Amino acid sequence: MFTDTEHPPPPARTVGSRPHAVVIGSGLGGLAAAIRLGARGYRVSVYEKLEQPGGRASVFRQDGFTFDAGPTIITAPFILEELWALAGAKFSDDVTLKALDPFYDIRFHDGTVMTCSGDPASMRAEVARISPGDVEGYERFMAESEAIYRIGFEQLGHVPFGSPMSMVRIAPDLVRLGAWRTVYQHVSARVKDPKIRMALSFHPLFIGGNPFKVTAIYSMIAYLERQFGVHCAIGGTGALVAAMARLIERQGGTIHLNSEVAEITLDGRRATGIRLADGRAVAASVVVSNAETAHTYMKLLAKAPRRRWSDARLARARYSMSLFVWYFGTGRQYPGVRHHTIMMGPRYRGLLDDIFTRKHLAEDFSLYLHRPTASDPQLAPAGCDSFYVLSPVPHQDSGIDWKARAPAYRAAIAAHLEATLLPGLSASIVTEKLITPIDFENRLGSYKGAAFGLEPVLLQSAWFRPNNKAEDIENLFLVGAGTHPGAGLPGVISSARILDTVVPDAAAFA
Repeated sequence: MFTDTEHPPPPARTVGSRPHAVVIGSGLGGLAAAIRLGARGYRVSVYEKLEQPGGRASVFRQDGFTFDAGPTIITAPFILEELWALAGAKFSDDVTLKALDPFYDIRFHDGTVMTCSGDPASMRAEVARISPGDVEGYERFMAESEAIYRIGFEQLGHVPFGSPMSMVRIAPDLVRLGAWRTVYQHVSARVKDPKIRMALSFHPLFIGGNPFKVTAIYSMIAYLERQFGVHCAIGGTGALVAAMARLIERQGGTIHLNSEVAEITLDGRRATGIRLADGRAVAASVVVSNAETAHTYMKLLAKAPRRRWSDARLARARYSMSLFVWYFGTGRQYPGVRHHTIMMGPRYRGLLDDIFTRKHLAEDFSLYLHRPTASDPQLAPAGCDSFYVLSPVPHQDSGIDWKARAPAYRAAIAAHLEATLLPGLSASIVTEKLITPIDFENRLGSYKGAAFGLEPVLLQSAWFRPNNKAEDIENLFLVGAGTHPGAGLPGVISSARILDTVVPDAAAFA
């Protein structure tokens, strides 16, 4: 399916050929970009540093277990269906999604469990069981979440923000939606119980945002889940990545693995292609970077004139947290544990302040526990379970020595899981692997090891974020978590959709 590094790449244009588009990186945004460009007449080549496609959504297999390295929650499947339709294919022919019902459990530190689903009556009952006085406020919050979704996602999620005037035009909408407030402020104005406030406000952590800092626009996630459900891909998210790669191949595109891009080549202020780490040059009519935005500007465009996204500006920007992820397989099964469990620690605001502001590795933690074998037993040997547990942690500005501290942190998480959801865990583990901020920084090229790039606060959103059509450089475009609309599977897929507006059709190069 994929090419290695020994075959010379084609030139940008040959007689009778289609114009050449190069995509840097094969994360979900890069793969979606390649599919869209292929559907619009480009001959597409994707260059990937790693040994497999997927980026943060890559997969690894160990001792008979399959582990998704990154995203595991699929919402808004219609954006994937649209992507396949553009290529003249049917999504369900290539990928099987399973709707989860319920979506996940939220387990609070005192042992209270809130089971979250897309059924409005069930959710009202859950809120009433924990805090009867908050049912009316919950209903008001969900109505507002829908209103925010209608504008923030449907109208603006796939629209480019290429100038300050684009922000001026939507200012009335932002005011009406209360975008100046944080998610937590928005939630707290509607419900009073601390547990309900946590349950309705934690979602920005899925995209690298602090609920106490990011704009209330991200309150839309609650409605997005209710309306379109929470799904998993059978075979894991890696099965989705593999299907996207096959679709690119069927379009005539190529993915080059083990092919690190060292530089975006320029003619003045116009991108002309790329130069690989081994020195080979690849010419292109357009270049799309799915690399992390700070890496794109600071490394791939190190020699380029950059007025807006200088190294100094990128260095002082605010970045998301990083992640500590422990993957493990057990020689037994835990049938009482759901596919997704959110485990809240004893502190909420204080822990997030430690992570985002103080950049301090606290002794307590909140966790996301992923048990995919609850829905897809093929991901582990018979009678076994596949897991990963994720803990948000500070990015690399913290100065934490992860080589020294990772074993003790893993042991603390294991002890907590064994005392709560996974009795007998320590004796049941048959395989394991750790990922720390070091891996995000070195393997994935994430600036400061930030797992989601720029933090999605209001002044780093829309036009204030690196634009999808690169500033200062012609014929260069950005997709992925670091550009508009932001991180998360719907966000990065939508960033590729924006290319339809800002990238010329292939016929323009004829």
